[in-house]
Amino acid sequence: MPLRSLLPILVLCLLSLPLQAKPLLRVLAWPGYADADLVAAFAERYDADVEVTLVGNDDELRLKLSKEGGKHYDVIAANTSEINHFVQQQLLQPLRLAKLTQRSGQLQQFRQLNKIPGLMHEGQAYGVPYVYGEMGLIYNRKMMSRPPTSINSLWDPQWQGQVLAYDGSSHSFSLARQALAKPPFTTPNEEMPATLAKLIELRRNVLSFYSLPEESVSLFTQNPVALMYANYGRQQLKLLQDAGADVGYVIPQEGAFAWLDCWAITRTTPNRDLAEQWINYSLEPQVSGALTERQGLENTLRNPQTANAPLHLIWLEPVANAELRAKLWQSILAGERPENLVQP
Repeated sequence: MPLRSLLPILVLCLLSLPLQAKPLLRVLAWPGYADADLVAAFAERYDADVEVTLVGNDDELRLKLSKEGGKHYDVIAANTSEINHFVQQQLLQPLRLAKLTQRSGQLQQFRQLNKIPGLMHEGQAYGVPYVYGEMGLIYNRKMMSRPPTSINSLWDPQWQGQVLAYDGSSHSFSLARQALAKPPFTTPNEEMPATLAKLIELRRNVLSFYSLPEESVSLFTQNPVALMYANYGRQQLKLLQDAGADVGYVIPQEGAFAWLDCWAITRTTPNRDLAEQWINYSLEPQVSGALTERQGLENTLRNPQTANAPLHLIWLEPVANAELRAKLWQSILAGERPENLVQP
């Protein structure tokens, strides 16, 4: 057969070959950690597709990552206590720190992973710090003549039906323990009834529980809300200020829980190299800077703006009986009577 006759056949064969699929990076993160424009820039740079899944609380994060051993995600954002949990569940893999070259731009305190509880296990690192913040109180200046001073303001009958709180079992139990002046991350069996009673009292005082920061802003601006427990801290403060709300922000005298969210790589990912490139990308100054500028959160590349006084921060720790907390919290939200709640 002459070559001229073969050419159409060759062209058809080439056109019928399957196109090489782009690698897919599946990111599991919190709102504001993977904005569309930043994701698009990463995808273009590395010729990849990126699929982002957002979570609103730690219970949801655990559920999504635990499903089928985390096979649906490649890189996740989680606080240090959750990373510690996921390592124990064998859902994460050790990081190749030599590949994460952008760590050199982080503040020293965030490069010393051995000094951050929950990130090192048997000499291996499992998380790279990305963003941190504290959980303060946001108050409506038009409704409160003076800033609140205590976490117990959330329980003040004066503000019944005018309080917003966060929908998360671990943080809610810790909050109740803090209000009772008890160690926040453990609940002895004999102290469980008082803790449950405190949470039920909170539910009765709260207008609504929120999960995402945008949801809290909508609830705050559309209802007569006097006080909000800001699980996302200054991120929510900025969103409310941008929305025109006349609000203030305080750290209660008992202290504020503080979290450090880190990037980690799942044990089952087929795209380890691409996941490492994502972590490096997130630590570039323009990307981490965008997080602070847009969300009001502190990144790990710069020193925080100085406060008038040292902040009383309580770094999150793994909680005891997390599954029990989650079960009881759902019962409390459902309005079950105290005597019907499952006891340990």
